[in-house]
Amino acid sequence: MSDETWRDSAFETRAIHAGQEPDPTTGAVITPIYQTSTFVQEAVGVHRGYEYARTDNPTRTALQTALASLEGGAWALAYASGLAASQNLMQYLLRPGDRVLLSDDSYGGTYRLAVRVLEPWGLGVDLVDMADLDAVRAALRPETKLVWVETPTNPYLKVVDIRGVADLLADHPARLVVDNTFASPYLQQPLAHGADFVVHSTTKYLGGHSDVVGGAIIGNDAAAAETLKFHQNAAGAVPGPFDCWVTLRGIKTLAVRMERHSANALAVAHFLGEQDAVARVYYPGLPDHPNHAVAARQMRAFSGMVSFTVRGGAEAAADLVARTRVFLLAESLGGVESLIEHPGRMTHASVAGTGAEVEDTLVRLSVGIEHVDDQVADLRQALAAVAPAALTAD
Repeated sequence: MSDETWRDSAFETRAIHAGQEPDPTTGAVITPIYQTSTFVQEAVGVHRGYEYARTDNPTRTALQTALASLEGGAWALAYASGLAASQNLMQYLLRPGDRVLLSDDSYGGTYRLAVRVLEPWGLGVDLVDMADLDAVRAALRPETKLVWVETPTNPYLKVVDIRGVADLLADHPARLVVDNTFASPYLQQPLAHGADFVVHSTTKYLGGHSDVVGGAIIGNDAAAAETLKFHQNAAGAVPGPFDCWVTLRGIKTLAVRMERHSANALAVAHFLGEQDAVARVYYPGLPDHPNHAVAARQMRAFSGMVSFTVRGGAEAAADLVARTRVFLLAESLGGVESLIEHPGRMTHASVAGTGAEVEDTLVRLSVGIEHVDDQVADLRQALAAVAPAALTAD
């Protein structure tokens, strides 16, 4: 069966089958790892679609086909990391003098790429609260050529109205990019809401097991695909076949994992909201979240990321993240295991002293798929240990 067979199938079915037909040579159910650097040619320029593995590889083709199907795009390109994908999109669709509008609540690596790597090359960067459509409208300039949205954002979990931003750009030359890493294509499909491009760190929920690093861009614009494909090959930041295979393996269980991540995170968020040592909880699944209505409209569920602030200052937050056991102290997110971190000193240290700086009392959770009772018990014991000092200091 061809990939057209799966076009009208449910998400869960496409996650398992799109781009992943049984191997025609052996009948292997799982896509092979084409661990080769080059491919034989029948004559000069005559080959079976593959010449050199930096340019294309059948395992990467399978991953790209699956990603395009899951996001509802015409094409996808896979990269060695999420930042490699972001760099490819920013640098090769923009020219010196162009500007990118970036969320004031962005992943530190995206901010670092735009400001410290690409600003010296001539890219202009403006920060805005993307959840405020009036602020987005006011921040647009004639030179703005990309509007870069994270939703939910990292780490404050703001939710941006993708359709609302797309409508603002209807008569503007800027193209809309949505970083869909926190939601995954199972929970949210930005292209259906008017985005021009979707980017992912496939390291996170798509891979889902904390054992691979990768990135992707998905879209519908054929001319942009040609430009990006040229630079994907020319710059060479491509994933190896094994990394593509591991990501494909993770994608097969994406739907069931996201259901559990979301259910656990909602329960954890409710628990945290009841704790005296917690000052504020950020989770779009809570009815009192300021963007809850937007999240409920454009997301299937609310994902596994929860952030909260701790009473007692930065040291109380740092003490807390060192005391958990089910929640492992580590950067990254989206794996089956629960992770905890202090963004101000870890993932977002690069934005310290800037307009994107995060509170030093903020803690970020990636809620895994362990039993929720164990997750809550772990947080309870850690909060109990820091609560007296936190409440006294507060």
